[in-house]
Amino acid sequence: MKIGIKVGDVMTRNFISVSPDSTVAQCAKEMIGKKVGSLIVKAGNNLRGILTEGDIVKALAMKKDAKQIKAGDIMTKKIDTINPSADIYDALVKMKSRNIRWLPVTVKNNVIGMLTIKDILRIEPSLFDIVSEVKPIKEEIEKLKAIKLRKQQKNLASGEVWAKEGECQECGAYGLLYSVDGKLICEDCKNEAE
Repeated sequence: MKIGIKVGDVMTRNFISVSPDSTVAQCAKEMIGKKVGSLIVKAGNNLRGILTEGDIVKALAMKKDAKQIKAGDIMTKKIDTINPSADIYDALVKMKSRNIRWLPVTVKNNVIGMLTIKDILRIEPSLFDIVSEVKPIKEEIEKLKAIKLRKQQKNLASGEVWAKEGECQECGAYGLLYSVDGKLICEDCKNEAE
């Protein structure tokens, strides 16, 4: 489904960028001052990476000094980009599939702009449904995983026999496991125990 609006028509041309040698402290101040959640990391006009709020939080969580860490050390180097001639629908699909909120806009690895979900929704609010689909799906998957885990824990506690794949707690073999006396063991070990 093409919208007919090009990325180059919607992108932010005055994007915020830093060099790979900028410190994380400088980058954080830049983000706060400009009210942005990510920075393009470039050398000259060449894209080197992207630095996000999440990258900074991860670095600080590892108890690193924000004045000593360089943007180039923690930036995401393998990033998706988009061409300015692409349709904004294609950009949104790419963002959704990669679970990202922004795409650097490049021509031959030269950064010419930044496209965010906000940019797209400001121009085409009808695409909001596509953006909002991702979160409920992820929430439902997490709920199902939690239910399955609780069921497995309950079965282990009750001593019921059930099967799952993993490493046997007796012999270390990988395969289908059964819960026997509170342990997850393979079929061979299960047969020996009986």
